[in-house]
Amino acid sequence: MNKKTIRDIDVKGKKVLVRCDFNVPLDENKNITDNRRIVGAVPTIKYLLDNDCKVILCSHLGRPKGEVKKEFSLEPVAKELSRLLDKEVKLADDIIGESAKSLTANMKNGDVVLLENVRFDAREEANDPEFAKELASMAELYVNDAFGTAHRAHSSTAGVAAYLPAVAGFLMEKELNFLGTTLENPERPFMAILGGKKVSDKIGVIDSLLEKVDTLMIGGGMAYTFFKAMGYNVGNSICELDKLDLAKSLMEKAEEKGVKLMLPVDTKLGKEFSADTESKTVKYTEIPDGWEGFDIGEETIKLYEEELSKAKTVIWNGPVGLFEFDQFAVGTNSIAKYLGSLDGVTTIIGGGDSAAAIEKLGIGDKFTHISTGGGASLEFLEGKKLPGVECLLDK
Repeated sequence: MNKKTIRDIDVKGKKVLVRCDFNVPLDENKNITDNRRIVGAVPTIKYLLDNDCKVILCSHLGRPKGEVKKEFSLEPVAKELSRLLDKEVKLADDIIGESAKSLTANMKNGDVVLLENVRFDAREEANDPEFAKELASMAELYVNDAFGTAHRAHSSTAGVAAYLPAVAGFLMEKELNFLGTTLENPERPFMAILGGKKVSDKIGVIDSLLEKVDTLMIGGGMAYTFFKAMGYNVGNSICELDKLDLAKSLMEKAEEKGVKLMLPVDTKLGKEFSADTESKTVKYTEIPDGWEGFDIGEETIKLYEEELSKAKTVIWNGPVGLFEFDQFAVGTNSIAKYLGSLDGVTTIIGGGDSAAAIEKLGIGDKFTHISTGGGASLEFLEGKKLPGVECLLDK
């Protein structure tokens, strides 16, 4: 990683604006159901507090679309942070208004203030320079510790860097080191598992990974577009008819590059999109009309696990089936458990739904790294430049 972190500069006694990713799930009573993202920010905050900083935190939560909506308030986050840090975290009633200005102006060393949801102001997502300037005016230094939003060029993720020295926090550093080092110099065999609904969502990632991996395993809804491109019936399965030529070209590229491209050999079907629908497993060449593919079959699970047993590095992004429904979560759960059981293998989970599936199983500690950013990790895997990283000072 060639970007400066909070370790590389003198932070002692400074007033620091930290962009975190506190976009956490809440239940109907506004209780946080998964605090991993908040926990992930704690090392950076503690380091700053240990250096007598005044710490101003900001984040988004949900999609309030530029309007103040109480259900998206960061109040539950402030409470959880206060508990984790064992000190009061004051929540401002606004972002750059009277409350925020007053609270941040009167801070003492070791104080922590959390600004209200930055997306309550439409200028945040527009990366408005004046809004960014107002945010920056409250601090002397900017720290981006929100890898999950690093692919967005918003005021609080990139814009403020035009007005303040900008460096990475520890969580950002960890993400970039794991993903970057793995992609640049992986221990081989290097394998990737890609799931998800559509080929179109992962074109760039597939294309990029075909330049790097030894084996690429496909699962999820996108497999059916590949089956259709090979001339097979896919019944009612999700299929992008306008991407058949693309699927063919990706298979050709894999062959040219000497990459082993593995597709499911059997698939678990359902009659309709529901948890308790009638189901059956068939070969990928024998999907009948009126049925829809929702998971990889037992033979595919065995084949994929056999291949993974030879791996030294694995990146996984996207579930290989409809894991929200138990009867179609078998593929995703089996692969997750098998990957988690491997010794001496670097296993990296690319955030999003695959991370959610692993957390649901309670085996997160079995993996080398679980990324906090679904969309950001995807764009990073594609080789795209992330605005929230590009704006940071180089070493």
